[in-house]
Amino acid sequence: MERLNQPITGICSFAKYPICEDLKNIKADIGVLGVPYDTGVGFLSGCRLGPRRIREVSTHYARGDAGFYDPESKEQFLAAPIRIVDCGDADVLHGDIEYSFQSIEYSVREILKNGVIPAIMGGDHSITIPIGRALESIGYKVGVIQFDAHLDWTDHVGPQRYGNGSPMRRLAEMDHIDKMVQIGLRGLGSSRRKDFEDAISYGSILITSKEVHQLGPQEVLKMIPRVDKYYVSIDIDGFDMSIAPGVGSPSPGGMYYDEVNEMLAGICQMGDIVGFDLVEVAPQYDPSGITCRLAAMTMLNMMAQIMRYKKKTN
Repeated sequence: MERLNQPITGICSFAKYPICEDLKNIKADIGVLGVPYDTGVGFLSGCRLGPRRIREVSTHYARGDAGFYDPESKEQFLAAPIRIVDCGDADVLHGDIEYSFQSIEYSVREILKNGVIPAIMGGDHSITIPIGRALESIGYKVGVIQFDAHLDWTDHVGPQRYGNGSPMRRLAEMDHIDKMVQIGLRGLGSSRRKDFEDAISYGSILITSKEVHQLGPQEVLKMIPRVDKYYVSIDIDGFDMSIAPGVGSPSPGGMYYDEVNEMLAGICQMGDIVGFDLVEVAPQYDPSGITCRLAAMTMLNMMAQIMRYKKKTN
């Protein structure tokens, strides 16, 4: 009897894609990696549960080798021979930042070493620091585009330099990181004036959520510097809290699904995407589960656009 493999059956890998935890021998276009880590959070913790819950809800959208039909573009996305695998989780150890960061960096380096694009589920936003370190292995300068309500340019809180408010400053200190753009910023007191001044001094282009609403995605895309390689970091709190309540730092006035996906598609068309992360999903603050669904669909859309334009340029 032919197995139907419906979404409700089987193991909850991301979108029911095949599991490959042997990072040294990955054969795929995209490798999904979970990072269940939230030691970098200073207030509302819980995004360590993000990867597990995103995986669970993503099975609802599983389509296997057939891929996904988009009624708007009338295209089929992520169909075979495109191959996506679930690489399991980085081996984090809560309470031990050094061990966890080393493990995250190692996992991402191994995925990249195989010529696979890492699609990473956090976890809090501090995980982008060891991911950024791993990007050094690409051998090229990498531009960073961040979708976020917050600037994430905090230098330190006491002796802590690796919290979830610091990833963009830590990336800016890395020699292989190129131009930076931060989209969706908003909210009184979301970062200190000095942090904004330092980000501007570095050369980062700062775009508020209100500017996205007023200008529209296509005008925002024109503000992004052209580089050969991009890494995209998506903090789920960049979305408006009405559609993403399950986050540690919800904020009103945020971006909406279609806006973000239009910008992501444009970025994928502009240059080579070397990887992306989606972070800060904290499921326990969202009994409805819409935040996890938003996360899963945003990841699938990002993968679809990466492969859409990668296929056209190869």
